[in-house]
Amino acid sequence: MGNPLAVVFDAEDLDDTQMQAIANWTNLAETTFVLPPSTREAHYRVRIFTTQREIAFAGHPSIGTAHAALAAGRVTPTAGALVQECQAGLLPVQVEEREGSTTLSVRVPRSRIVRYAGAEDELVRRCLVGRELGTIAPVLVEGGRRWWLAELADASEVRGMQPDIDAIRELAAQSHSLGLCVFARSAGPGHDLVVRAFPLGVGIIEDPASGAANAAIAAFLDEAGALAGLGDAYVVSQGREMARDAQLQLRIDADRHVWVGGQCQTVIRGQLHW
Repeated sequence: MGNPLAVVFDAEDLDDTQMQAIANWTNLAETTFVLPPSTREAHYRVRIFTTQREIAFAGHPSIGTAHAALAAGRVTPTAGALVQECQAGLLPVQVEEREGSTTLSVRVPRSRIVRYAGAEDELVRRCLVGRELGTIAPVLVEGGRRWWLAELADASEVRGMQPDIDAIRELAAQSHSLGLCVFARSAGPGHDLVVRAFPLGVGIIEDPASGAANAAIAAFLDEAGALAGLGDAYVVSQGREMARDAQLQLRIDADRHVWVGGQCQTVIRGQLHW
């Protein structure tokens, strides 16, 4: 169980206001609307909405939309891949079949370090008060969407964190970012990193499976030369604190592009009368 997503097909006749209203009605972290592509290079075009606004890109909606489009027979991979058109551009989605299951991975626009937290960042310290930090200082990164990232000392520090919602919301507003994402290395079975994401900048207290946040962490660790012990491919555990148990697969290819993916399941099929 990871992060639910609503995917709406045949959305050509919906305007911006209707799409936003539907996304608010579903009351999920994101709702996507699938449209014909505007270029031959893409298999489909997608618009992504939170309950409050449209966003250019997010990881789990990209994976979920690709899964739904494949399951509905709307698209056929070309050489084992799809191309998603969204506000962030044309993004390849790899489709890998193995032992009767399908794993999807999207190449994420790469984040870069904006700056490390300094003495002036009182809000960052307030958000992390009572938490034992890791070896790397908190950092602000940007790749179309901004995140504050903070490495904590170990997995128990991440799992036991009680987020200061007001402080994180204020930090997001002040830094024009989504909010705060904390992570730590883990010796637990089945995963290498434990992550929690608090995107209060878009009105979500905690995200149980954030592909974009995890891709930002991977790019940051790569840029900071801090992938030791993880390598260029690792597994993330996220969402367990919300009674979810998402697993995300992160990979950095030879060109240093970041890919994030995992497996999806269709839970509900139906028609929407709006």
